[in-house]
Amino acid sequence: MIFLGRCLLVVAAVRLGLTLLSYNRVRSLVTRLDATQCASMGELRRVAWGVAAAARFVPNATCLTQALSGQYMLARQGNASKIRIGIERGTGEQLKAHAWLVSDNHIVLGGSIDGFAHLVDHGSR
Repeated sequence: MIFLGRCLLVVAAVRLGLTLLSYNRVRSLVTRLDATQCASMGELRRVAWGVAAAARFVPNATCLTQALSGQYMLARQGNASKIRIGIERGTGEQLKAHAWLVSDNHIVLGGSIDGFAHLVDHGSR
């Protein structure tokens, strides 16, 4: 329960930050921690579960909010990750963007990348 509460605070803070500040500013705050090691699959699953569960209680906790929150939670433990941003292929007139949290080539948050064109990765530092 303590971990879930922590996740809820982080998701709410990131969501508020994205509302009040630019993405780059929030990303710089999230990536201030020194994160260089690889997380275990157990740690990745725990962060994915906690952030996804907390996001249900935070209005407009989009994929970007969740990815940044997960990146912060992993970085607090010293685990490196990156935010991957892409756009949906063949969307016609409306551009649809999506964000994933990736750690050591494992998608932690954001679901499948199928049908999306990769644009950019933003690492832990």
